[in-house]
Amino acid sequence: MGSRHLSRSIVMQSLYEWDFYGQKPDLKKITQRNIEEFGPGLEETDFIWKLTEGVISYLSQLNKIIEKAAPEWPLEKITIVDRNVLRIGLYELLYENKEEVPPKVAINEAIELAKSFGGESSGKFINGVLGTVFKEMEKMNGSEKKEV
Repeated sequence: MGSRHLSRSIVMQSLYEWDFYGQKPDLKKITQRNIEEFGPGLEETDFIWKLTEGVISYLSQLNKIIEKAAPEWPLEKITIVDRNVLRIGLYELLYENKEEVPPKVAINEAIELAKSFGGESSGKFINGVLGTVFKEMEKMNGSEKKEV
């Protein structure tokens, strides 16, 4: 498992626990404990902290985007795993440096997290929601498929 994939897994598990307990516990303590438990020997933890802090700082915007992209699924009805995988995927898709994390990588990584931690249909659900957002991004950017 690559270190970025492991980092995303740790972020997802930390957000899951934080969300499960009503977003009340100290997310930094949860994340630090998960780094120690699931990422021993992981040399670089900056990506974990950047992703965790990014998701939290954009949480309300990410939630609104999820609600808009999946209108038939109220946020509280989406499983905790899927909800947090979507938050991570959307954060990377919308707010990360595209050179560092290309959109297709953000989507594929989110799908892999969903398959690893979610239910039977999680991968398809995540793909559908992130795919919808990505298509909207392309429309807003005047479509990246313009002929040269």
